[in-house]
Amino acid sequence: MDTGTKEISYEDLKVLMGKSQNLLLVDVRTKGEVDKGYIPGSINIPVDTVEDALTMDPEEFKTKYGVNKPPPDAPELVFHCQMGGRGRVATLKAHKLGYVNASNYTGGYKEWSEKEGK
Repeated sequence: MDTGTKEISYEDLKVLMGKSQNLLLVDVRTKGEVDKGYIPGSINIPVDTVEDALTMDPEEFKTKYGVNKPPPDAPELVFHCQMGGRGRVATLKAHKLGYVNASNYTGGYKEWSEKEGK
């Protein structure tokens, strides 16, 4: 059964981070979790605010998050949380809002920090 969420691995994410100027990596954990460590270059949009963020006016989005709001067809919009669950929820929300290429980094920050030795 296709749940509609595209999933990417740690290796996929590393490749994207290395080559893409357009990657938007969204950390959907709480600010408290993010304060303990995060993936470089990610922006924090807690899972319960993802819908609000993705329906914001582009100027407001840029002011709040410091980056350009991704277009609905953004090829490299990746969500992640600590272990995959909330990232999946956020990815589904994004899909419903028309972000057809959004994906979930299933390993989450837990896997990232283990692999990166942080």
